[in-house]
Amino acid sequence: MKTHRAALCLGLLASLWFSSAEAAEPRTLRDIEYARVTDKPLLLDLYLPAPTNTALPLLIYVHGGAWRSGTKNDVPILPLLENGYAIASVEYRLTPEAPFPANIHDLKASIRYLRAKAGEHGYDPKRFIIVGSSAGGHLAALVGVSNGHKELEGKVGKFLDQSSDVQAIVSFYGAANLQTILKQSTSRGLEVRVPALQLLLGGQPDEKPDLAKLASPVAQVDKNDPPLLLIHGDKDPQMPIEQSYELQAAYEKLKLPVQFEIIHGGLHGGKEFYDKQRMDLVDQFLKKHLR
Repeated sequence: MKTHRAALCLGLLASLWFSSAEAAEPRTLRDIEYARVTDKPLLLDLYLPAPTNTALPLLIYVHGGAWRSGTKNDVPILPLLENGYAIASVEYRLTPEAPFPANIHDLKASIRYLRAKAGEHGYDPKRFIIVGSSAGGHLAALVGVSNGHKELEGKVGKFLDQSSDVQAIVSFYGAANLQTILKQSTSRGLEVRVPALQLLLGGQPDEKPDLAKLASPVAQVDKNDPPLLLIHGDKDPQMPIEQSYELQAAYEKLKLPVQFEIIHGGLHGGKEFYDKQRMDLVDQFLKKHLR
């Protein structure tokens, strides 16, 4: 009997140890429905580092793809998990399905959802950072500089009582001014940008000037906007680096915190944008501004 009890105790202790060890490991929660539009579920993936006693900042990642393609499965900033960030990678309606501002409405709905669920997952609802690459960089910047903008908030999702504000923005080679982008583009850039803008706006920027302005982060910057980190290659054949210069200038005009990292010889993305040097740069920028 004693031997049987001892075996039971050892089994229980082993079970508790393995459960505790598993709980202490990083976790990935996939295909969480954050909202629904008609019958379409909108999903996100949540990457959580090993639990700590401190609520962690949350990076909300927006994938690229000329607004018309791409997937939440492409998350090049995942190394930042090791720096103590939780990461949400969010899908949104693409332009073949729904034009602007549907993508912004979806992203803001995801932020409201994530804020409502902060206590459940252990990240800090007061330290949300939106990050995006290429078209995702444009959307991230627009979300970040339009805190409280009624026309861009939308009414997607169930958590309309929550704020969609973010406390910092990181844009990797994103658009900033749709009113000037075509004039700045190379012939290669125009091949990508003209059809992409047609789907995004339902016309070209000169045909839809009010909508192009609404979709341009430079036109929405105000004195209350959060710190901004821009990362862009000076040989980008698709997204003119002048776009990032314009957003930097809009921030500097209002004396807002902005940092611009130029990757000399950098093209449109690539491993050098997400290597340890640049991930450390992002980490240092956020630690400086989100203490």
